[in-house]
Amino acid sequence: MVMSSQYSVSGVCVFLKKKGAPGDGKIDEDRAREQIYYAIDKGINYFDTAMPYHMGASELFLGKVFANGHREKIKLATKISHFHINAPEDMEKCIRAQLNKLITDYIDYYLVHTLDKKSWAKMKSFGILEFLESLKKDQRIINTGFSYHGDKDTFREIIDAYDWDVCQIQYNYLDVQNQAGRRGLKYAHEKGVSVIVMEPLRGGNIAGNVPPDVQKLWDQAEIKRSPAEWALRWIWNHPEVTCVLSGMNEETHIDENINVASNSYPESLDDNELQLVNSVRKKYLELMKIGCTGCNYCMLCPSGVNIPSCFESYNSGHMFGNLKRAKMMYLIFVSGALGEPAYASLCEKCGDGEEACPQNLPIQTTLENVASDFEGKWFKQMSWLIRKVVAFQRWKDLRRANN
Repeated sequence: MVMSSQYSVSGVCVFLKKKGAPGDGKIDEDRAREQIYYAIDKGINYFDTAMPYHMGASELFLGKVFANGHREKIKLATKISHFHINAPEDMEKCIRAQLNKLITDYIDYYLVHTLDKKSWAKMKSFGILEFLESLKKDQRIINTGFSYHGDKDTFREIIDAYDWDVCQIQYNYLDVQNQAGRRGLKYAHEKGVSVIVMEPLRGGNIAGNVPPDVQKLWDQAEIKRSPAEWALRWIWNHPEVTCVLSGMNEETHIDENINVASNSYPESLDDNELQLVNSVRKKYLELMKIGCTGCNYCMLCPSGVNIPSCFESYNSGHMFGNLKRAKMMYLIFVSGALGEPAYASLCEKCGDGEEACPQNLPIQTTLENVASDFEGKWFKQMSWLIRKVVAFQRWKDLRRANN
């Protein structure tokens, strides 16, 4: 895969909500358009979106933005989401609807969205690999890829299953073992698959609201940098990384990201700087509620609880003091809103997880705490509502294939 620059921007994050309507998810189209054009003029050339983003509005908006002579200046990435696909024929409807919304004849990077063990099995049974190959042959897509939120072994299996062009993984100085992790990063690179990094700032958590004990460590650095710059430089220090998706919703964010990308190179951090980042990582880990490394040995849970995902939300909410965002991620990934239910209160206290855990973590007790903190009266109702919204959006989007 070749890109004309190392800069990137995530289309889902660059959009601003309308003034006076916090939380409504609507796009401030005028300002977002100006920001995107500004970013392109500064050298950003990779834009990432997906059918579900902004409740279906993201692809529509980007289609209008890039139709004005900008499509040839950028590389456009979007995704086929497993929760939109209920039968093999839905895949064709999906790509036709997306090309319609994006006002384009082709997509530069077409990714299978949010894969894990179960969704990979589902999409493979529907013939996703053969479908991607057919799209390449008729030139409706140029490059194939997938975004990932599962365990290390399944990541390796997916990499080996097809001649992928790119993969998109969550990676930052805290998530060196979670999900695909460093092992997955290196394996993809060894197999010739370009690596796109998402969540380099952990949803902005390691860039803002820095705990005092962490800030004291950053203040010890000989070269003074913001926490965001340290995190981004740490990512760019990896020679395996091709592209970094860093969400931006202020012009200053765009400038900072461009500045860091322009002045960061593989293996450019010295030993003292790497040690500092490692010290910061250890300090954050000390603040965790439970020391889960995401090894997934506990994932044979007969009740279907996704124990590592539950613990990740629990740790993030308390470590960064942002329970609202942590609850939202918990709702999205384990409530059953976009897949099979895997939330903490499903635990039947069989003890299998604790027996399998190499760190002897108190899994049952911690799952009770997770349920107490994250599963209020609103939880099941919100999960039901999201399922209904996704189903309606799926119907509306796939209907575009016939227009």
